[in-house]
Amino acid sequence: MAAADNMSLSAFRQLATKIVCVGRNYKDHALELGNAIPKKPMLFMKAPNAFLTEGEPIVAPPGCQNLHQEVELAVIISKTAKNVSKSDAMSYVGGYTVALDMTARDFQDEAKKTGGPWLLAKAFDGSCPVGNFIPKSEISDPHNEEIFCIINGKDQQRCRTDVMIFDIPTIIEYATKFVTLQPGDLILTGTPAGVTKVVPGDVIEFGLTGKLNAKFTVQ
Repeated sequence: MAAADNMSLSAFRQLATKIVCVGRNYKDHALELGNAIPKKPMLFMKAPNAFLTEGEPIVAPPGCQNLHQEVELAVIISKTAKNVSKSDAMSYVGGYTVALDMTARDFQDEAKKTGGPWLLAKAFDGSCPVGNFIPKSEISDPHNEEIFCIINGKDQQRCRTDVMIFDIPTIIEYATKFVTLQPGDLILTGTPAGVTKVVPGDVIEFGLTGKLNAKFTVQ
């Protein structure tokens, strides 16, 4: 498939075939959950059913008693990517957004205990609220930005992207060895420390300092 331009990539929610997520890509977040620091990118996926747009409420999946927010810089792929080299990886990036990886933490904890998959914990309907498209030209260095998450007016997560364990070219090279990415697909690059339980009525603002702001309400 030919490379998508900015106009079409702005409709990434409709274009995307998958959302590839990187777990534990910020050391402080891995430590706050008591997890080991990964030696290679730890990947899982969400499907397009996960997308939420501003104005739509965040709703916990049935039975979830411990819903967490995880703010992440998201990379939007511009052209078909398979076996991409690290040196060429950024040419496959068409833009960015910021997303919440909503996580049913109680579901995830149970899955970890039993060795089960994370589908219900991570990929339920509405588990990926996203902001608007930012063209690649507006971010000269995605590893020199600040992501933030504010809950009910209070800073909950705020971190610069230069402390990612695996940078974006490394993630793209690794992921595309196994999974072909298509125009509009997203890569969620991991969350810093500060994840917490959210409950109905909470207002979550998140984004990229000076470039993007999105607001969602938990229902």
